[in-house]
Amino acid sequence: MLRRKPTRLELKIDDTEEFESVKKELEVRSTPDLAELINERIGYKPHPKPATLPTLFGSLQF
Repeated sequence: MLRRKPTRLELKIDDTEEFESVKKELEVRSTPDLAELINERIGYKPHPKPATLPTLFGSLQF
């Protein structure tokens, strides 16, 4: 049996207020917080990158 598409959608004031509040909450969140949340969820713990070459290779002596 084929279904018809809805002929009318009712948008109530409560729906628009809820949409605006959720939209504001998402705008307030910053990208690093979201990235930290995702990293925590998947169990990833980023390590700081070493800044200089001796820290990368240690003290190599020939």
